[in-house]
Amino acid sequence: MARRSLPILKHLLQSSKTSSSTTTSDLLHPFVSKRSVTYMPRPGDGTPRAVTLIPGDGIGPLVTGAVEQVMEAMHAPIYFEKYEVHGDMIKVPQEVIDSITKNKVCLKGGLATPVGGGVSSLNVQLRKDLDLYASLVNCFNLPGLPTRHENVDIVVIRENTEGEYAGLEHEVVPGVVESLKFCSERIAKYAFEYAYLNNRKKVTAVHKANIMKLADGLFLESCREVATKYPGIKYNEIIVDNCCMQLVSRPEQFDVMVTPNLYGNLVANTAAGIAGGTGVMPGGNVGADHAIFEQGASAGNVGNEKLMEQKTANPVALLLSSAMMLRHLQFPSFADRLETAVMHVISEGKHRTKDLGGTSTTQEVVDAVIAALD
Repeated sequence: MARRSLPILKHLLQSSKTSSSTTTSDLLHPFVSKRSVTYMPRPGDGTPRAVTLIPGDGIGPLVTGAVEQVMEAMHAPIYFEKYEVHGDMIKVPQEVIDSITKNKVCLKGGLATPVGGGVSSLNVQLRKDLDLYASLVNCFNLPGLPTRHENVDIVVIRENTEGEYAGLEHEVVPGVVESLKFCSERIAKYAFEYAYLNNRKKVTAVHKANIMKLADGLFLESCREVATKYPGIKYNEIIVDNCCMQLVSRPEQFDVMVTPNLYGNLVANTAAGIAGGTGVMPGGNVGADHAIFEQGASAGNVGNEKLMEQKTANPVALLLSSAMMLRHLQFPSFADRLETAVMHVISEGKHRTKDLGGTSTTQEVVDAVIAALD
């Protein structure tokens, strides 16, 4: 989610505290009425773009369907090429890889990953095949949604293809398994570049170099070297176990966090839980040539049968992820419009799914967002 939307959130929060008689529409009005003149498209930039769509498993079709409805209502300049992919497949069909390679951008629901048994994760396969080495999850307070902590605005940038998730493990002898871990400096470069381009002030490297002195030591060396090239950005380091404690006690101290693969998964889910839950946190995976946008934190509810039966899955995370996608495609006004509509619905509080303390269905939230678009 772009840094530019943060003043909107802060204004909403501050205004709601100072004036109980002010309506949500009044709060959003100044931002809706102002038009930016800073984005000048090139001729042809409005040509509709193809986006590969993978509904996925469980609640995936429900929340990706929500995005399709909202995009259609906005007349967004994109169209979807939809493919059926499921977590129990041996591998991602080649036609899907070809589609993402051609379109450069994909939106996906969660893919169920079998636990154990030697079956590889299709989520990891996609990241490896497309070299999507950076995962980004934005964890922040939403206006009108009460949480234990305020002023949370954390971006977790996690290495996506190396570390433990590289899957470099084998059985040496029966009963003895060896796992290898490696890392490169490109995730450090991406984290600092992201911070620089989004006016972020601090990058924190999360590590366990006190124990894994060579592997995590190399990660820290890379971060320190890259940090010297960005003197305007503060850099610090924190051990992963202390990081988890600090996240649940004082999360407002963090800005951008860069982590190896396994730690990042834990840190991103912890930060998401603090800021409102996995159902509202957007995210994406990006490499030099391709990007896949999906729910930011772990899609642990992908196979929740009750959510599927009652059709009450929260579509907010994927809607905000699609706003990130629109901005990635250089359609900023559509991204702003979608984000503003989602924030309006959350702030108003009339249409929320069960995980946010409400009773609404997925479709009721979608209808509310569409109504708030204009």
